[in-house]
Amino acid sequence: MVFEIISEENIGNFSSVSNAIWGKTKDFIGELGLARAGMWLLPDKWDSKKQMGIIKVNNKYVDEIKASLTLVKKIDDQEVIIRSRGVSGILKKAENKFMAG
Repeated sequence: MVFEIISEENIGNFSSVSNAIWGKTKDFIGELGLARAGMWLLPDKWDSKKQMGIIKVNNKYVDEIKASLTLVKKIDDQEVIIRSRGVSGILKKAENKFMAG
């Protein structure tokens, strides 16, 4: 799943992004849900200029992860909106289709 962060200022720190997403997802679906979803934020796929990244997730939990992304309202005291750009079963295809341009 490719996600995009919309904010007034650029958030370059992947660690802050990751912590915010993990925290809200854990609050929303719980630890057991996280384990079942197999969610993994890929640090090497984070593009700080475009503010886009990729989350690997079990295809049965895509909707839960999308919902949890909408709950993230702040990262580093900055108001943000996180939206899903698209989902693909193949990492390279997700990267080429949803992160290009």
